[in-house]
Amino acid sequence: METKDSDHVINNVDVVPVPSSLTAEPPALQHPVPPQATLGCHLARRLVEIGATDVFSVPGDFNLTLLDYLIAEPSLNLIGCCNELNAGYAADGYARARGVGACVATFTVGGLSIINAIAGAYSENLPVICIVGGPNSNDFGMNRILHHTIGLPDFSQELRCFQTVTCHQAVVNNLENAQEQIDMAISTALKESKPVYISISCNLAGLPHPTFSHDPIPFFISPRVSNKMNLEAAVEACTRFLNNAVKPVMVGGPNLRSTKSKAAFVELADASGYPIAVMPSAKGLVPENHPRFLGTYWGAVSTSFCAEIVESADAYLFAGPIFNDYSSVGYSLLLKKEKAVIVQPDRVIVANGPAFGCVSMKDFLEAFAKRVKCNTTAFDNYKRIYVPSGEPRGCEPGEPLRVNVLFKHIQGLLSDKTAVIAETGDSWFNCQKLRLPEGCGYEFQMQYGSIGWSVGATLGYTQAAKDKRIIACIGDGSFQVTAQDVSTMLRCAQNSIIFLINNGGYTIEVEIHDGPYNVIKNWNYTGLVEAIHNGQGKCWTAKVKTEEDLKSALDKAINVKKDCLCFIEVILHKDDTSKELLEWGSRVSAANSRPPNPQ
Repeated sequence: METKDSDHVINNVDVVPVPSSLTAEPPALQHPVPPQATLGCHLARRLVEIGATDVFSVPGDFNLTLLDYLIAEPSLNLIGCCNELNAGYAADGYARARGVGACVATFTVGGLSIINAIAGAYSENLPVICIVGGPNSNDFGMNRILHHTIGLPDFSQELRCFQTVTCHQAVVNNLENAQEQIDMAISTALKESKPVYISISCNLAGLPHPTFSHDPIPFFISPRVSNKMNLEAAVEACTRFLNNAVKPVMVGGPNLRSTKSKAAFVELADASGYPIAVMPSAKGLVPENHPRFLGTYWGAVSTSFCAEIVESADAYLFAGPIFNDYSSVGYSLLLKKEKAVIVQPDRVIVANGPAFGCVSMKDFLEAFAKRVKCNTTAFDNYKRIYVPSGEPRGCEPGEPLRVNVLFKHIQGLLSDKTAVIAETGDSWFNCQKLRLPEGCGYEFQMQYGSIGWSVGATLGYTQAAKDKRIIACIGDGSFQVTAQDVSTMLRCAQNSIIFLINNGGYTIEVEIHDGPYNVIKNWNYTGLVEAIHNGQGKCWTAKVKTEEDLKSALDKAINVKKDCLCFIEVILHKDDTSKELLEWGSRVSAANSRPPNPQ
């Protein structure tokens, strides 16, 4: 976590000791302090100010006093979760809908539990404020062994772990600079769109200080400013490169979110006439009702006819891409660097060079939209080869339900009043094929791919997006990791629809490398949720095995049970998967099993 010897600096993180004279009693101050001007109140008001009005927490003895002050803030809602991992996942989901999230855990045992979720938020460029209740300020540098530690007097273990998965760390064990440390951490999270770590000594939350004003000075986050000369040069180079192309295309990547460039991407698409596609991790960031939207570009498992147009183009602009082994289908994309313009958050690279730094993606896309020549050739080619996809064959009466029929009916649920949460697994591929109506949200965690993420993320996203009904598609293996916080969904009176896809194991792992470890113990999932419900809150469950069962369940979920948390367990054959997973799994398997290079 974030402690250290009082006279040292840990990995460039200042940890300022507090005088040993500090006690639990507020020190005498020369200037009067408003009754509510305490550290805990200051932090609570800052969270409300930035939009994190729901905070996900697990209590522990080092954070209890701090939780009291968070609860005391009228505009803040403290939500207790079943475990720290889900609290972190909930803050991740909340940040996706609200723009920032927050979670609270206790020292080390809580912090090292929540850290997996924070790592996921870091990989997805989500500003999450991770707050940890730390040791009493008097214990720093005293060579004492505390509980909730690994039995050493060095309190820095948790801090050192968080340094690799957060963009800023603050160890607050001194009132003199507490306000500065807290504000710096929060503003850094917003500027960098990454998680930050704040540890607050357990005896400081209730103490006043003159720097904690009753109404904190509002944040001002300095916008990223492009170097004007570099911006002009980048636009000029791309104008020459793309305006001379015969059939250029555009592809949106996941960094459109963190750079707030979604509108600028659409503006360029409108001006250019290029067909547009999205990388799988960017689904939901670009309106799919755009007249020249092709679908998902994902190499061999792309939307039909999308890869053919993208990979046959003589020039392509990728805005905010992340190319990894999953998004590249085992490094099998048929792209050429000399044809590409890569627009990253602060950098533009044209083909094999030149590269222009200190250029923000948003500024570049907006400026290039004013210079680009309209060219619809690639989209005209797409219209010539496009053949509409057919509907999956319906199930016969009594026939076991198939996964493609399930997602045909899920498609019918989507509107601007819904959002989709897709768990790691075959839901990635089936949900990618859903056509999102304008305003329909979509989230999944592709870069980190932590199974079980969707339960907590559904909790957090639903809490932030009150105007939408969330549709979560979760595999049975993933659900077994984080099932407990269905309880918290009920406490929060949420009305999400959860499709529990029961196919007996880790299907995505089966297609990469099969083995007995991919088979899991089958649970009575509806019975489990009913036990969690225990007559408290609004909950409705159903177990479906046929298309007739599914139709009946959906009718109830969207009508008489529209105010309930609806949990629908869908029984599928263990080998019933999307064809995209079969193709993707074989290619990722080949990438994973490459022999060592000769030494």
